[in-house]
Amino acid sequence: MCEYYGEGKRDDSSEENSSLRGFDISGLMPFAHFLCAEGGLRRTAVGFIGYSGAGKDDKVLIAVDSHYDPRIAESIARALREKGAKVDILVVDVGPDRPFDELDEIRVVIRRGPSRFDPRRWEGTRWVEEMAEKNGYQLLIHGRGGGIPPTPFHYEPIPWQMLEQFASPATTYPREVQRLINLKAWEPIWNKGKGGKIHVTDPEGTDLTYTLWEDFFTGDWFAFNATPFWGHLMGHPWTPILKKEDATGVLCGTTSHYSKPFPRIKVTLEGGKAEKVEGGGLYGDAWRELLEETHNIQYPSFPRKGLFWLWEVAIGTHPKVGRPSNIHMLASGGAEWERRRSGIIHLGCGTAWRAPEETWAAEKGLAYGHLHVHLLFPTLDVITTQGERIRIIENGHLTALDNPEVRSIAAKYGDPDVLLKEDWVPSIPGISTPGSYEDYARDPLPWIYPKEAQ
Repeated sequence: MCEYYGEGKRDDSSEENSSLRGFDISGLMPFAHFLCAEGGLRRTAVGFIGYSGAGKDDKVLIAVDSHYDPRIAESIARALREKGAKVDILVVDVGPDRPFDELDEIRVVIRRGPSRFDPRRWEGTRWVEEMAEKNGYQLLIHGRGGGIPPTPFHYEPIPWQMLEQFASPATTYPREVQRLINLKAWEPIWNKGKGGKIHVTDPEGTDLTYTLWEDFFTGDWFAFNATPFWGHLMGHPWTPILKKEDATGVLCGTTSHYSKPFPRIKVTLEGGKAEKVEGGGLYGDAWRELLEETHNIQYPSFPRKGLFWLWEVAIGTHPKVGRPSNIHMLASGGAEWERRRSGIIHLGCGTAWRAPEETWAAEKGLAYGHLHVHLLFPTLDVITTQGERIRIIENGHLTALDNPEVRSIAAKYGDPDVLLKEDWVPSIPGISTPGSYEDYARDPLPWIYPKEAQ
């Protein structure tokens, strides 16, 4: 079921629309006005989204699902209409909100057929994109993440599902500062990393090393080039995977994008591919079943058989992103939101979103998708061919935030100590707070979920 209405006019007498009745969105308009005055960079991250491309008489489609707070879309629509645009809002019914469970990541990400018939939640969906093209929209505002595909119209995400995410300093953070943070974090990888190594560690147990092959710097790799993948810096290129891929080590953590937190998982990588999964509760069980199911499948973008090849080593860059207060509920987006915070890394193993290998697998009814492990306090070093070790992240802190040029630009907008401070730091006993990490690793919920949800 979906609801479609033009020019922002709704029949608020209906039960479905009662959530808007009596609410004043005037307090959201400064955030909407900011976004509608900024240009976007066709990327997924908060800090680089903007809708200024919509002008007078342009047709705009805002497409969200029923878990979004409707006032967010309404405020953006109002700001665009003030510029003379004509705005329609599409709301897809995704059912009642509910708590996450440990298998939601599997349900959201893993597919065995064409995704257009069973789209992955929170990412842009083809039928909405096709609808926008067919009906002549100049701007589509849709999807929380997953990248923006090439389209004949302008296309920007809308990642804020909750008011606390939207009406936040993260939304109106100075673009000049955020852009420079990204450039300073990316420069050592791009300018000095060729032929060197990446080494990632984390106090939860991650220890991973791989080569930044010269091929990465000369080929046509999506999101791995001189211009950073804004807000989602790619420490490793997307698929296809090189035959000489050598990522080796272990990935450990207790959170992924869309699942309830799970007991500590340990994924062992050899030669770029996940060979063993230990722990992880029900999430780990499901991953092990998929590992076995896909063990003998030769995907076209991988050098050897198997699904779970490491390609995503994504670095968040925004110091003002925090954990949602209702992280236990689907409507919050879960831990997917916090991956944007500066210094947090999310690791992904499997096929890349909408890459050719996914189309190939979908046509054959084979499993595809990529699963995540989040690193909340990582340290990431670039080790150059000359042996120089350049620290990009130290214990969850993005070192670019300390760069003198970044601090100088930040001073134009206020106190740089305040502007460049991470507003939210994860609470993990034995790492960031007193207590036993072993207790946390067995059951992380008491430190992540609000008391009423544990």
